[in-house]
Formats: sequence, C-alpha cells, structure tokens
Amino acid sequence: MTDFSEPADTPKLVDSSTPDNAAASSLDDHGARRRTVLSCMAWAGAGVVWTLSGGIPGSKLINGIGAAQAAENDRHAFSFVQISDSHIGFSKDPNLDPASTLEAAISKIQAMPSKPAFMIHTGDISHLSKPDEFDAASQIVNTARLDVHYVPGEHDVLVEGGQSYFERFGGRGKSKWYSFDQGGVHFVGLVNVLDLHGGGLGFLGDEQLGWLQQDLKPLSSSTPLVVFAHIPLWSLYPQWGWGTDDSARALSMMKRFGSVTVLNGHVHQVAQKVEGEMHFYSALSTAFPQPAPGAAAGPGPMKVPADTLRSMLGLRSVSYVPGQGELAIVDTRLAS
Repeated sequence: MTDFSEPADTPKLVDSSTPDNAAASSLDDHGARRRTVLSCMAWAGAGVVWTLSGGIPGSKLINGIGAAQAAENDRHAFSFVQISDSHIGFSKDPNLDPASTLEAAISKIQAMPSKPAFMIHTGDISHLSKPDEFDAASQIVNTARLDVHYVPGEHDVLVEGGQSYFERFGGRGKSKWYSFDQGGVHFVGLVNVLDLHGGGLGFLGDEQLGWLQQDLKPLSSSTPLVVFAHIPLWSLYPQWGWGTDDSARALSMMKRFGSVTVLNGHVHQVAQKVEGEMHFYSALSTAFPQPAPGAAAGPGPMKVPADTLRSMLGLRSVSYVPGQGELAIVDTRLAS
C-alpha cells in the first residue's frame, strides 16, 4: 500500500506544453525489458484528445466542444466519463479540501454539451475507508445524475476487506468484479487491490481470472472491450507498485479482440501505452497530483502551489463511434 502520511518533495514535471513531446522510457517489467511510452502532461488547454494510427499514439489540444459532441453524428455512438482518486477525507497539502475539487469535476461533467451515458470511478473514492467519506463522495458524485460504475482503490478497502465499500458500491448483486454492455461495447470492472503483492503491486487472483475467462468466452473478437481497474494493468512503474503482478494472465485473454481500451487510476497523472490492439490510459486524480515515475523518492501527494493545483487535476471523457476502432480519449483539467 502506498504510504500517504507525508507528501513527497516536489519534483519538476516533464514539460509537455508541446503536443509532440512524450517521455519514452524502458521500464523493468518483472525482469523483462519492455518499451513503453509515457506522457505525463501538464497542458493548459481545455483537454487533450488521443488518436492512434498504426499503433502510434498522437495527441492534440482541443477546443471546449470536445470529441464527445462529435459522436452525436452517429446515433449509435455514445460517450462516458471517468473520474478517479477522489480521496475524500484527505486533509493535507496540497489539497485541504478534496471535496471541493471533486465538486469542480462534477460541475465540469454537468456542463458538457452532450450528456454522457454513464460514469466510471476507478477507485480511491475515500482516503481511509470511513463510512462518512464514502457518504460524502456519493452525495457529490450523485449530483451528476448519471449511472456510476465503481471499482475500489486500496484506500477503499482498508477495513474488513472492503466490506463497507462493497456494500455501497459493489456491482450487480454486490459482486466484487463485474461486466456490463453498452452500445455494442463490453465493459469489465476488475478489482486488483485486495491482495497487494511485493512493493504494492496489484493482484487479481485465480478466482477473478477464472471469472474473466468465462465472461469473455462468448464474445466475438470484433466486440470492443473497455476494461477498468484501479492499479494499472500494465507495468507503468513496478518500483512504486504501479503495475499488477498477474496482469499478463488477464491480458492474454484479451489478445484476440480487435479493440481493447484499459483505463486505470492510482497514479494521479495522465500516462499511456500502446501494445498491439491494446491501449492503456492512466487518469488524473480529482484530489492531488503525484510525481512522474522515478522523479521523487517515492509516490505520494506532491506539493504544488495552490494556484496551480487545479491545473493538475481533472477528469476524462471517452467517446465510442461504431466502426472507428479506437475510442477517443479526452482529458480535461479542472483549471487551465
């Protein structure tokens, strides 16, 4: 589990003000060297839309209309939003009031020109798994008037194996992991925070992997998949626990699909990776930023000036248009 008792010293972030700038790193994937592409962006624009061509990621600043509205051209298209790492109950620098920044994120959603189909929250709703933290977060999130699909973060399951979390936010039938379908897309919510492995790595376990195999088995390989979990399912930075120990088993089940989008939280910054037909995206937090991989002694809340905090927090809109393959990903900051 990440220790959030003391904020990390503030490192300098990668300057990503130029859209073509990306930090390419070769990270240790449990002994194997794997090329990854990381983009930890601090752009001042209203948002960033990601497109992929031939497996190569590209990005550009967008105006306030965004990709979600473009999806209106197809009546079968839809968009949804992702928020993550609200950490209600956190009360230290750089954010003494994470409820206010969660409210700002929900206000952004309410102001979208096209109403999203639903919302997903990729974990760490609370900071200490307290019932009053869950209740406060729910009251704020519910003002968006959207169906919300949750997966837990490690901060949500600190007490009694996450019983309080699962009673409130569990999937259909209060299941821990679950799936659902929307507009021809199959969504899978996975839980990788109940049995953290060495260094804080996520873990899925045999029971969940067996369920996943059966869940995917009847699907056509042409079915677009969107998989979401708290801790990355790719080895973003294992040294800080930013990866899932048995994710290779889960990802091997998805290789036959022509479009796979994997969304996560946990790292509190935008990062991406493309591997074949799989596209991985880490999301911003609504509470506080964390340092870029390896830029500090370890992960944890990063001290930033009060007037820049909201420019490092945000939410994500994802649009699906049938026949276009990859989904359009738009990351929007709470403040420019």
